[in-house]
Amino acid sequence: MRLNAIKPARGATHPRKRVGRGIGSGHGKTAGLGHKGQRARSGGYHKVGFEGGQMPLQRRLPKRGFVSPRDGLTAEVRLSELNDIDAATVDLASLQRAGIVPRAAQRAKVILAGTIARAVKLEGLFATKGARAAIEAAGGSISTPDSAGGGRKAHRAELAAEKVKAVAARIEAAAKAEPAAKAAAAGAKKPKGGDKPQASSAGGDEGAAKADGAKGAGKTKGAAKENPKDKGK
Repeated sequence: MRLNAIKPARGATHPRKRVGRGIGSGHGKTAGLGHKGQRARSGGYHKVGFEGGQMPLQRRLPKRGFVSPRDGLTAEVRLSELNDIDAATVDLASLQRAGIVPRAAQRAKVILAGTIARAVKLEGLFATKGARAAIEAAGGSISTPDSAGGGRKAHRAELAAEKVKAVAARIEAAAKAEPAAKAAAAGAKKPKGGDKPQASSAGGDEGAAKADGAKGAGKTKGAAKENPKDKGK
């Protein structure tokens, strides 16, 4: 028998440690948590790798390599696996139905691994230079997303063209609306400035009429005064 091979018998149990039950229990007072500090408090938290504020080990060590967030979206297909598909046209859906690529794959690329014994037509798939040569030598053809007018590059180009068209349309609309706004503003200001002279001229005419009326009334009154004198003479 060796000491490192000693273990409890099968079915044996050990009583649960009951802390904080007095000095005589051996786990009283601090209940095995030590004296004060963050770890002695209830709810005391130390995140994994925390070293008291100094630069932790996982940040001091250099990093090597790169993990792409798109890993798993593009699946690799061996050239020999195309022989397992009976259809003359092979696309991503047919590869997924055959179980060659996973369901989560969004793209597939054929690599030069093995040989192909028949002519196949690839649609919407990528292929390496060697795999393309082997497929074309067997009488097949390849239609990649970029050559078919799709792909990320073509989509980005379409978005950029749409943005340019939208900006040009806004500039043209603003250029057309600016003269109309200026004309409307000028027309709105002109009547206000033209009314003032008319009002002043009308007021001047009324004042002149009143003055003429007052002069005529004075003449008639003077004539009325002179008439009685003439009659007395």
